[in-house]
Amino acid sequence: MKTAALGIQHVLAMYAGAILVPLIIGGALGLTPEQLTYLVAIDILMCGIATLLQVVSNRFFGIGLPVVLGCTFTAVGPMIAIGGEYGINAMYGAIIASGLIVVVISGLFGKLVRFFPPIVTGTVVTIIGITLIPVAINDLGGGQGASDFGSFTNIALGFGTLFFIILMYRFSKGFIRSISILIGLVGGTIVASIMGKVDFTAVQEASYFRLPELFYFGMPTFEWSAILTLTLVAMVSLVESTGVYFALSDMTDKKLAERDLVKGYRAEGLAILIGGFFNALQYTTYSQNVGLLQITGVKTRKVIIVAGAMLVALGLIPKIAAFTTIIPTSVLGGACIAMFGMVISQGIKMLSKEIGESTGNSMIVACSVGMGLGVTVVPELFAQLPTSVQILTSNGIVAGSITAIVLNIVFNMLPTRQPVAVLKEKEA
Repeated sequence: MKTAALGIQHVLAMYAGAILVPLIIGGALGLTPEQLTYLVAIDILMCGIATLLQVVSNRFFGIGLPVVLGCTFTAVGPMIAIGGEYGINAMYGAIIASGLIVVVISGLFGKLVRFFPPIVTGTVVTIIGITLIPVAINDLGGGQGASDFGSFTNIALGFGTLFFIILMYRFSKGFIRSISILIGLVGGTIVASIMGKVDFTAVQEASYFRLPELFYFGMPTFEWSAILTLTLVAMVSLVESTGVYFALSDMTDKKLAERDLVKGYRAEGLAILIGGFFNALQYTTYSQNVGLLQITGVKTRKVIIVAGAMLVALGLIPKIAAFTTIIPTSVLGGACIAMFGMVISQGIKMLSKEIGESTGNSMIVACSVGMGLGVTVVPELFAQLPTSVQILTSNGIVAGSITAIVLNIVFNMLPTRQPVAVLKEKEA
């Protein structure tokens, strides 16, 4: 009973993040209520499978630590951009390809990781967070193109939800604080329901049980720029996951060897690959569950296995998933300001120490964020370039990421030539 209760806590701690990603992406791509219900359900189910792949370790995959996986916010902006430009089938083609690439390079990633130090990953995370804020603001107003966009009701619900989340975060502690966004979403939806802004039709029409469906949205298509974008997102997620692995290693007193990291990367790639076939999204480790392990003091894999099994069970019940789709867009937008702002905050936190170490790092951040934001705002800037070049320039996140990687090599990895006077002084 105690194990089940602890498992439920872990599910609640990650649930808001796990449902927000498909809700935002599905809403931006104009999915029907039935399609959105499927997307939320399959993502919850795949969160459970991804978690079990990591926890139940064997000789081929699995880090063997009490880690929970969920949909990554890092992929929200890129997926919306890919789906909007090439269609949802190209988005799933890119997810499948990126998962396969992660599985293939898992053994090499330990060597590639030097190209993704905190100055690069922090910059990429910051760019992604900044480009997501307009999505949150549009949702807060009622959704881009909505007939009542910016109405008093939408503004009140959006900012009311955000204010409630802030109050919860400020005046609560421990587990309650960790689920403050989930509580905010529930509270905002209840208020919206009283105001007559909630439509329960999707819940009434949803079935009580449904198995995952292969290629639910149709056969995937493959676009090089989309594949490159989501592969970069996956590699940034692997770097973030590495930090979580070592944090859990320290908490559980389990030393990690290189083969353990490889198995962890491979499990993450497998989760993305399998999820892509059933039209789920990309996954990463959830740090909020690491915090919950610290709060409860229970660090056994058994609890996480129970949590993973619960997620799989929830994902098989569309009726529960349908409840998440009735959250009004303005309520979702209010919560997303906090969530996306936390993405930016995480990026800044990663960069704060790095910027102070050298002026070169400051230039890396300045140019990369400028390039990423600039291309996002003015996407037609490189429209005259050859198509092969536009693969690297058509997306702000890719352009900013490539800029950060190249500038990091220039400033921090290439040997520097020292002035003759300094060399003579060293020789003396």
